[in-house]
Amino acid sequence: MKIGFVVNPFAGIGGAVALKGSDGAAIVTQALSLGAIPQAENRAKIAWSQVFSINGFTIYTAAGTMGENVLRALNIPFEVLYTADEQAEDEQAANEKTTAEDTKNAIRLFARQQVDFIVFAGGDGTARDVLDVLSGELNSPTPVIGIPAGVKIHSAVYAVTPVHAGELINLLLIGEPMSLHEAQVMDLDEDAFRDGRVKAQCYGYLSVPVDDTRMQLIKQGGLNHHDIAIQDIATDIIETMEPDIFYLIGSGSTTAEIMNQLLLENTLLGIDIVYNQQLIASDVDERTIIQTINQQPTKMVVTVIGGQGHVFGRGNQQLSAKVIRLIGQENIIIIATNEKLRSLNKRPMIADTGDTDLDKQLTGLYSVVTGYQQKTLYKLN
Repeated sequence: MKIGFVVNPFAGIGGAVALKGSDGAAIVTQALSLGAIPQAENRAKIAWSQVFSINGFTIYTAAGTMGENVLRALNIPFEVLYTADEQAEDEQAANEKTTAEDTKNAIRLFARQQVDFIVFAGGDGTARDVLDVLSGELNSPTPVIGIPAGVKIHSAVYAVTPVHAGELINLLLIGEPMSLHEAQVMDLDEDAFRDGRVKAQCYGYLSVPVDDTRMQLIKQGGLNHHDIAIQDIATDIIETMEPDIFYLIGSGSTTAEIMNQLLLENTLLGIDIVYNQQLIASDVDERTIIQTINQQPTKMVVTVIGGQGHVFGRGNQQLSAKVIRLIGQENIIIIATNEKLRSLNKRPMIADTGDTDLDKQLTGLYSVVTGYQQKTLYKLN
């Protein structure tokens, strides 16, 4: 069996610094200037650390941060097929020039080697790059497994978490029979996203394993069309807000109703900080959150992504593992309509913070606020 593996090293870099995406060299440069730390390699490493049987398999990858570093750190044998910039003076210079075209070049070389499946780490933009080559240029049915490392990740070609991606890879390598189906590659208009508008589009389909437990579903909009349910949730949260406590109001239309009732400006797709029912800071990044709350009592209000179930790790990377640990699990408030919880079809809510130890600590039953003075116990992870 032959496997192709590539990492978009800058996937998700705009998340923690509140840039709501990572597409394009200008955004990457801005994110780095704001102190963002690339996380895609770490997330890929989490996935491959779940793989225990590699004898008799050939893994092709790209040099440096595009895959080689991950496999080398885990002592997994590999062959480098592609280097981002062979004319660069050193690896750092090559990494600085890594682009979507480098991802596409690696995919082309994997296809030339007739790999059995391709593993890639990135976000929706990376999935589109893979799609452009496999479906657009080559009309190739090569199956893929996406390791989620981006900000948005609406596409159904990604595993639920890096751990789930690793489990799927391991199952394939040990010969577990696995059906395949066509899954949608979705992406958002990032410029519209930064303006608070969600414009999602399906760009095509890639072949992925059929696994309702480990592969994520396409993000769904809220299934509840009665505004009164969301209004009741917001009223409940406002009435229970305590004085002299910071509240981080997460992204989404459900949380936006809290700000609407407080008559405060809201960042629909970002994080706002409220103190004594007054807006303290808008559209904050990880660093601003930590500096603002300054280890003072804080609660965070987050919602569930309908259909997928993510509470952390999809579009709200500002609420990083560091922030969550600082605030404490007991100060997490989850809100969602009952319809949104039912859309999960009894699957648990998901925390994909990038810190597997924290994800395990967050596991448990949560009292999700589903209406006015109404809560529903629901499992996370």
